[in-house]
Amino acid sequence: MGQLQERFKSYTQPQEYMKAGLYPYFREITSKQGTEVTDIDGKNILMFGSNAYTGLPNDPRVIEAGCKAMLKYGSGCAGSRFLNGTLDLHVQLEKELASFVHKDETLVFSTGFSVNAGVLAVVVGRGDYIISDDRDHASIVDGRRLSFATQLRYKHNDMDDLERILQKLPDEAVKLIVVDGVFSMEGDVANLPKIIELKKKYNCSVMVDEAHGLGVFGSQGRGVCDHFGLTEEVDLIMGTFSKSLASIGGFIAADKDTINFLRHNCRTYIFSASNTPAATASALEALHILQSEPERLEHLWKVTNYALKRFREEGFEIGDTESPIIPLYVRDIHKTFIVTKKAYEAGVFINPVIPPACAPKDTLVRFALMATHTEEQVERGVQALAEIFKAEGIIK
Repeated sequence: MGQLQERFKSYTQPQEYMKAGLYPYFREITSKQGTEVTDIDGKNILMFGSNAYTGLPNDPRVIEAGCKAMLKYGSGCAGSRFLNGTLDLHVQLEKELASFVHKDETLVFSTGFSVNAGVLAVVVGRGDYIISDDRDHASIVDGRRLSFATQLRYKHNDMDDLERILQKLPDEAVKLIVVDGVFSMEGDVANLPKIIELKKKYNCSVMVDEAHGLGVFGSQGRGVCDHFGLTEEVDLIMGTFSKSLASIGGFIAADKDTINFLRHNCRTYIFSASNTPAATASALEALHILQSEPERLEHLWKVTNYALKRFREEGFEIGDTESPIIPLYVRDIHKTFIVTKKAYEAGVFINPVIPPACAPKDTLVRFALMATHTEEQVERGVQALAEIFKAEGIIK
């Protein structure tokens, strides 16, 4: 046996949870992503574990757009955007996204993860600083690790701690504050007004990850930056297609000079195959629907507010969430897996959140809403989870 095989031979934690019947990952779905899905055994499950906030992955218009693009352009581009992989479809999506988020230009990437990993690696370097919230997404963590800039972290949404860090940094140095607009596990929102205030006070730049804000907050779902009226003050806006835009891919939006630099220097853009025609067309159609159907966003907030109210009434601990992401705190790793299993058996699909996605004392299950959920579906989910949480002694 080789050295690597010997190293990983002792990694048996997943198998232990499988043996106990509590392994909660890679559950097979045999249907489209919707408010109810079908599992491998043909059972219908209420889906509260999806990031499809707009409810568009199974929309016939999005599916048709993807099919037409595949018929016209084929299944892939067989190259990077930098070389042979740029379609007129990519350019159209970039232009429409730039207009949508009110920035000069955008670049479209093959995944949202590769946006953060690639952009952060090159926009700052030696002698510069990256300052991030300690609960920023893993893609931000990996992006800053790839940069030669000095990396600093402030306590989650703690603006006094952020200012404490900024006070110590040289005024002439490039300082980039990067933050999730909406935090993907806890559902709370970044204090962007205060961050922008500190940006001006300490001569910084700001990048906001709108992965979970796009399609949820702001006018027509433009995101948290728009929600606070601070788009012009934010230097870089990142977004993904895999949530509200019902596809796969991501983008970075900024001024022309920054995009020009990234277009020719960002390694995850230059050295990755371009986004597939079907994925690009699907995201473009979802963007059109998002702008033409404001009632979709209105309904998302209606069911979100209903769910927040009902979970509080039932005595759940849900933290500071202000979004369709509702954390139901368990604060015990083993019980988190038990709750997830029992919920699935009761026909409710939720996701467990354990370290390293959170601290051991902050384990939770994540309950997320879509614009296509009904209050009746939410109520069924709340009642099933309340019964389970009470049986496990998590709530009274």
